[in-house]
Amino acid sequence: MKNMNKSSKQLALTILFSTFLFLVQTGKAQSFKAGAFPDRIILTWSADPSTTQSVTWRTDSTVTKALAQILIEDSSPKLEKADAKEYTAMTSSLKGKEYEQSNYHSATFTDLQPDQVYTYRVGDGTNWSEWFQFRTGPAATQPFSFIYLGDAQNDLRSKWSRVIRRAFATHGDARFIVHAGDLINRSNNDNEWGEWHFGGGFINGMIPSIPSSGNHEYFRDEQKKLTLDPHWRAQYTLPENGPKGLEESAYYIDYSNVRLISLNSQMIVLDPNSLKIQAAWLEDVLKNNPKRWTMITYHHPIYSTAKGRDNKEFREVFKPLFDKYHVDLLMQGHDHTYSRGQNLGTGVSGKVGGPMYVVSVAGPKMYKVDVTPKWMDIFTEDTQLFQIISVDGENLNYTAYKASGEVFDTFKLTKTSKEQAAAFTDLNKKK
Repeated sequence: MKNMNKSSKQLALTILFSTFLFLVQTGKAQSFKAGAFPDRIILTWSADPSTTQSVTWRTDSTVTKALAQILIEDSSPKLEKADAKEYTAMTSSLKGKEYEQSNYHSATFTDLQPDQVYTYRVGDGTNWSEWFQFRTGPAATQPFSFIYLGDAQNDLRSKWSRVIRRAFATHGDARFIVHAGDLINRSNNDNEWGEWHFGGGFINGMIPSIPSSGNHEYFRDEQKKLTLDPHWRAQYTLPENGPKGLEESAYYIDYSNVRLISLNSQMIVLDPNSLKIQAAWLEDVLKNNPKRWTMITYHHPIYSTAKGRDNKEFREVFKPLFDKYHVDLLMQGHDHTYSRGQNLGTGVSGKVGGPMYVVSVAGPKMYKVDVTPKWMDIFTEDTQLFQIISVDGENLNYTAYKASGEVFDTFKLTKTSKEQAAAFTDLNKKK
């Protein structure tokens, strides 16, 4: 710049500074490249939550030796000298056209004690993560709470992050987090997955995630085949108890007195064969369900809130199953609004009726609510939310919070046996 006059220098500096601000504001200035140290550490379940815990993490491609160490938390700082049990992780590589090769490592801790706090770390024997804590699921029915989040999708680092963090601040003892699809915006985009993991941060390493895939986790390959983002199975270690070909994207987990089922609604709405396969699988899972409470999460609502959307085929096949087997709660996303209702038909809210359908959004992308549908008892738009759901014996308490932490919606379901539809109480009227 030494040959520039004063005004030219000022202009050049202004342009440089504006470019820097743009890069920072759009998240482009942040690198999500893998290194030797573990990152993207996340807990999921692939088996019984009371006796196992799966953990997955990422490194660069130079790290081929991956270890996980675990011990019961006794509050002693002498963790490295303790008798930690060591596991050798499974390693797989992931590389795309727009991102460098990295290695994903997965280990499942087994033979754990129920309802016990453990501490663990992951690494290669030299480069270790920090020590994380988690609590195993209970062996018997106990009260517990969990977090439910709708679509994250856009502006993950800058705007969605505050929602998951407020949820953690509101109920840090949540036992797991349900993500109802569209965790990112562009499938197979490593930077967006980097932002998603950045937003969850250490929370992902402490509280297990139960994710459902949405339409934005899918793309069509060179043969036009509908394909799930390869990051999905690389970074999540989930149950393989779903239909063949849909392992780890359709599955169920039993926790305490709840059976929680995840459906792959993208395949349901775009593939008639998958619709039939998942419906048959779901009926079997519901028919042979020993748990009192049944909850299902998936991405596309069978009752939509946004104008011009309707998943008629999905609804016509699956709603009869939800009704027949007394499913209690449906946790949905996709429509970038908030709404909930029972759609009781000839029934009336406040009496024993059908399942409670909820649509929610955690990220900043918003749609307008179509007020024409009659199924909604409460709704809002242009609002980022998170939900805390608590289960205590025959009672389920649900609270939807705005990103500010303000309570927006709350209701209670009560049932004395798993064969009954749940009685509904609108707690908003008691405020």
